[in-house]
Amino acid sequence: MTYFAAVLTRARDRWHAVEVTLDDCESLADLGDIARDVPGDVRLLVVEQDDEYAALIRIDDDDDEPRAFLSDGHAADAYPLAAVIAEELAEIGEDELSDDEDAPPAHDSAPFGDPDIAEDLGTSAADLLGMCAHEGTLPMDVIVAVCEKAGCADPLEVLRA
Repeated sequence: MTYFAAVLTRARDRWHAVEVTLDDCESLADLGDIARDVPGDVRLLVVEQDDEYAALIRIDDDDDEPRAFLSDGHAADAYPLAAVIAEELAEIGEDELSDDEDAPPAHDSAPFGDPDIAEDLGTSAADLLGMCAHEGTLPMDVIVAVCEKAGCADPLEVLRA
């Protein structure tokens, strides 16, 4: 299972992007620390894995707790990295799979987390949720759209090339 992860940072109205490795992250706080390691006024960690989900983790001030958004709750059932993000988000609840192999997934497929995570960067909660619900929109499309509105699509594309 492959993933793409990058921290996009803004300092003095200029955006920079750094590709990061998340292999040792075991909590949302660990993901926040990865973002904190890159200097900037706004830090947005973006994650996409196997065209299955997008995750946005945001830190603005060094003392802030990380805020997170996951585009598809089912990803937490199949991807350890998504599960790390989902574990600490209150919207997940306490659902668990039963021993019945025909049981539904433990997590709803709906997006969850903080849909206002990129509101001040140009993507409203309604737009973010709408993109996630739109059939045929890939997780990377969601990330690119958020970055375009924020003005950091070019640094992201340099990393993806």
